[in-house]
Amino acid sequence: MSVGIVYDPIYLQHDTGSHPENKQRLVAIMDLLEKSGLSEQLTSIPPRMATAEELLTIHSQEHINRVESYSETGGWLDGDTMASSGSYEAALYAAGGLIKAVEAVLHGEINSAFALVRPPGHHATHHRGTGFCLFNNIAIAAKYAQQQGIERILIADFDIHHGNGTQESFYNDPSLLYFSTHQYPFYPGTGAVDETGGGDGKGTTVNVPLPAGCGDEVYQQIYQEILPEAARRFRPQIILVSAGYDPYWGDPIGMMDLSVTGFATITRAIKEIADELCEGKLVFTLEGGYNLQALSYGVKAAFDTLLGNPEIEDPLEKSRYSKEPASAQEIMERVKRVHQL
Repeated sequence: MSVGIVYDPIYLQHDTGSHPENKQRLVAIMDLLEKSGLSEQLTSIPPRMATAEELLTIHSQEHINRVESYSETGGWLDGDTMASSGSYEAALYAAGGLIKAVEAVLHGEINSAFALVRPPGHHATHHRGTGFCLFNNIAIAAKYAQQQGIERILIADFDIHHGNGTQESFYNDPSLLYFSTHQYPFYPGTGAVDETGGGDGKGTTVNVPLPAGCGDEVYQQIYQEILPEAARRFRPQIILVSAGYDPYWGDPIGMMDLSVTGFATITRAIKEIADELCEGKLVFTLEGGYNLQALSYGVKAAFDTLLGNPEIEDPLEKSRYSKEPASAQEIMERVKRVHQL
């Protein structure tokens, strides 16, 4: 299997200091990939800057100007989203890096890819950068794929936070299926079961809002039962994934119970769907995850799974909770009823 990796030191220029979303996240990931020898199995995909036209497919000119302006002076776009002198360029390369990964997969140069980019993107909306995100990388890349003639795209999002920006971007679009598992109620407050799309896009937003404490068994059931049924009905031509590793049990921000093995299970399930429905065309992009050790091993597990390596290393402790919350089963049944899955 040919698997691509997007990475460039330019992503470290988005200097957020001691903010949870800081450059040490990528430093830790790349260090583990190199020490393990896994980086030698991967095909490097050099990023490029997203163009103004590509940004405008998702964002307003006012928002783009605001990010550029804040990057010149440094400052906070909102209470938890900041920009520094290198942030605007890094954000352009983050969106453009994911576009390059999608392009390489669509052209058959590689089977799948993982874009290790920052700043992350799935909270960025048409008008605002928020939730640590400046530009919505995955939404911009999806628009790019649509412009290349792709008629049906699936975005799967397993970050602990709902991707409100991504949902907003495609809420009325019947050609894109957005599927999200997330802690609820939790930031940003969106992602209820009954948020299913609007207009012609009714039914193409599938939210699975979960109570705190859900772990490997709940996520396995969702990604091996609910997502495959939704995907088979939709029949995507490519799958894009917002990969957030903050559902890990020891993450300092979230309150979920996933292990590294659980992340590998999610990746394997999505890969099986891609192999079945869209010739394996699959692109991951990094979103959250703030426990550096778990983040690094979670990303490594994703690469191992995409490569077909036989063993997924999970050297970390498995759990802090004793059992899954009973309400998770009720929520999954409700999602099935609402979407007739």
